Formats: sequence, structure tokens, C-alpha cells
Amino acid sequence: MQQVNVGMIGGGTVGGGVFQALERNGALLSSRAGVRVHLRKIAVKAFDEPRKVDIPRALLTLDWREVVNDPEVSIVIELAGGTTAAREMILEALRLGKPVVTANKALLSARGEELFAAAGRSGANIYYEASVAGGIPIIKSLREGFIGNRILRLYGIVNGTCNYILTRMKLDGAEFADVLAEAQRLGYAEAEPSLDIDGHDSMHKVGILASLAHGFWVKPRDIHVEGIRNVSQMDIQFAGQLGYTIKLLGVVKQMHPPAGRGRGRAEAGPVLVAVYPALVPNSHVLASVNHAFNAVFVQGDVVGDTLFYGRGAGQDPTASAVLSDLADAALDLTHESRRRVPPFVAHAKNGRVLALSEAVCRYYVRLRVVDRPGVLGRVAAILGRNRIGISSVFQPEGHEGGVVPLILMIHEAPNRAMARALAQIGRLAAVKAPPVMFRVESFK
Repeated sequence: MQQVNVGMIGGGTVGGGVFQALERNGALLSSRAGVRVHLRKIAVKAFDEPRKVDIPRALLTLDWREVVNDPEVSIVIELAGGTTAAREMILEALRLGKPVVTANKALLSARGEELFAAAGRSGANIYYEASVAGGIPIIKSLREGFIGNRILRLYGIVNGTCNYILTRMKLDGAEFADVLAEAQRLGYAEAEPSLDIDGHDSMHKVGILASLAHGFWVKPRDIHVEGIRNVSQMDIQFAGQLGYTIKLLGVVKQMHPPAGRGRGRAEAGPVLVAVYPALVPNSHVLASVNHAFNAVFVQGDVVGDTLFYGRGAGQDPTASAVLSDLADAALDLTHESRRRVPPFVAHAKNGRVLALSEAVCRYYVRLRVVDRPGVLGRVAAILGRNRIGISSVFQPEGHEGGVVPLILMIHEAPNRAMARALAQIGRLAAVKAPPVMFRVESFK
């Protein structure tokens, strides 16, 4: 059996998981792939740094160049993280013609085009299943499984920290700040949680998925991002009473699917790519994705609706994805098919990201208003002048005093018009707090 030597950069949580998984299942992987995978060298920051997995000292080096430049190393696994040094590591490996396996979503989101172009010039490949949704094989599915489909809609719950927080708020009636503090104590959230709770981690992942789904590279600056800081216990409860669950969604929607079944190059119409908290009907499967689990819902024009579900982060799920890519890279090398499945193929002729302001959505709006006649009429008049219709009004019982909540469910309307109307409503004397608005997804 042919042997392929592998070098790895990063011996932290994921790197330790990859080492451990290879120790446990390396023989199984080799027997299934027909290629013996041998981990030859691992670059780490310090020899004595604390690790959950005991890695033999003989495998370690402090210089990543010793891994990349080793003539015996045929595949490089980059698990260092970050976007500066990691970029240099990957580019150097590609320059030497060595395929790269990476879990670096932030780097791919920001520099994917550059890295994939470098891979094309070198004849090497980049494998990045572990960059999105941990152990869920969504990258391979979009690149290969759905190659004969136009992707009409994709919705992702792709940040376990946010999903854990929203789940605890719903199931236990806890407040956002309290759940966040608990998530930090349990290790689900970082001490500085903004990357997760402000939606940027989800943005990196959704940008990669959108690019693969629609055949043009979606840049981070083109993705609308909202986090979950403004989701209150009150909104969780009201949404539940209306038959919805609030989830942080990555949304990729073909707003105007191409008509017909034309041949030749596929043309991507405007695509909405965004991250925001949304009301999900309790009847939809995504509403039941709880705690730290991830899920990606994909609708193709041929396959129909599909769902991918599992643990989206952590040592073992991410290591599982790395091993999958490692097997692909080893097989591609040994069978001299290094570019059988290129990392990314730009196939959309005129693809563009639709600004959220141009998109049409349904909405949930919560107002704090003075409890007196005529207030709803003034609110409705502003919505009417902006050509926005109300589908239902809900005023919860049990709220007494001069100021009460008023819940409006709004028909489909352009985001730009909705933003303008809410600004006008917020200036009414009877409205005592800035309006709270969340989008409502119907999945149709």
C-alpha cells in the first residue's frame, strides 16, 4: 500500500483532535482509501503549551516552514487559524505544489479567490470541508452532490454558540446576558464573544456556502450581518405565542430564479446573502435544531428540499471533516488526479449579491406604545403611506400601565420601505422605545 506523508500546522484543539482521530482510526481510513496516511511532523507555538491530547515530542517543531518545506511531506494541513500567517503558510505550500487541507473559514472568506487562483497556478488543490459546519459534509455536497442543481435557497444555522443561547432563552426563559455568561463558563462562548454573537462567524461560513452554491465569489463586504444582541426574552415569548422560534440564520436566496432550463453556462441572478435573527415557523425542521447543533437546509431545483444536521464545531466533528479531506487529498495524489474536483469554479456569468434593502421580506415588529386610543391608527397610517400592509395585530394580555407592547405581523415589503417606515414610527410621541424588528422566513 502506497504511503502519503502529511505535515500539520497547529496542535491546539482541532490539531489535537486530528492527531487523536488518526491514532484511533488511521488504519481504518487507510483500509478504506487504499492509501496509508502517515503524520510526519506537526508545527506548534510552544513545546510545553497545555494540550488536551498528548502528542509525542518527536513529532513537534516550532517552525511551520519545517513542515511545509519538508521534501517528504506531500500534504499540508493548516489549522493555525488567523488570516495573516496562515495565508503565507498556504501560499507557500501551494507554491511547492503541495495540496492543503484547512479549516480556516475567516481566511477563505476574506482571501478565497486569491488562494484558489494560487492553487490553480500550482496544480495543487485546497480542501476545506472543515471550514463550515464542522462534521457536516456540506462543502462536498455543494461541490459534488448538487452539481446538477441550481440552488434556489439555502438556510444555515451555522454558529453553535448563538444557537445554544437562543435555545436556552426559549426552553428555560433565561435572559440573553445570563445565558451568554453561562455559555462562557461552559466554554461554548469565548471571553470576547463578538465574533459569534454579532454574526461575523456565521458571515464567514455563509459567504463560502453562497459562493459554492451560485458560482461567483461572495465578498464579506457584500453580506448583510446582524447578530443576536437585540433578541430579548420578551420577543422569544411573543414569537412562541405566534407559532415561531427565533434562530440566527445564514440566508442565501435566489430572489429571481432563472426561467427555463437553458443549456450552457448557468447565469446567476441576484442572490440575497445575509445573516440575521429570524422567526422560523415551528412547523419547519430548522425550528427544532437546538443547543450547539448546526443545520443547513438546501433547496435545489432538481433534488428539492434537503437537510444536513450535526455538530458544527468542536474537536471531534472538525477532526472528522479534516480526515475526510485528507483522504481525498491522498487519493488525488496517488491517482494523479490532483484537480479532479477544483476547490472553486466560477461559473456564473453575471452573478451579483442583492442588497438587503432591495429584498422583499415579511416582518415581526414590536412597539412599546402609550396605551390609549388612536395609536394603532397612526402606526397603520405610516405603514400605509409606505405601501406596507399589516397581516395581524397582537397585544398581549397581562401588561398594565401607561406603556404596553404592541406586536405587528407585516406582509411582504421591501426592506428599504420597512426601514423608512420604522424610522417614522419611532418618532411618534406615543412610541416610547425604538421599534424592534425581525424578519419572518416562510421557506417558500
